[in-house]
Amino acid sequence: MKVVYFSFSGNVRRFIKRTELTDVMELTQNNCSERIEEPFVLVTGTIGFGEVPQPVQSFLDVNEDLLKAVAASGNRNWGQNFAKAGRSISERYQVPLLLKFEVQGTANDVNEFKEKVGNFNEDYGREEIQSY
Repeated sequence: MKVVYFSFSGNVRRFIKRTELTDVMELTQNNCSERIEEPFVLVTGTIGFGEVPQPVQSFLDVNEDLLKAVAASGNRNWGQNFAKAGRSISERYQVPLLLKFEVQGTANDVNEFKEKVGNFNEDYGREEIQSY
């Protein structure tokens, strides 16, 4: 499964790099309006008071039909807004929220994400996927 990610401050980029996944695409201002042709899992940070970053929203406006799941980074100091972009995307597009992780994630977060993405095609047909 392709993993598309947006990294505002570099934390999500470091997280993705640690997963050693190879089918990845980093969203930038230059490519956020491009159409892709395969299903994907989205990983994003949260900005402001829990908002979805603009490049992520632009990408979803074009590719929402291919979104299969989301994971989000945040900072627990923001309380109920911790990784809120992931929850917002999950609810709006009716996809599972696979993982919320703090800053660039722990080794356990990286392993959990890799396992969920690796098993996603197998699990996708089931009625319910564990969501956070």
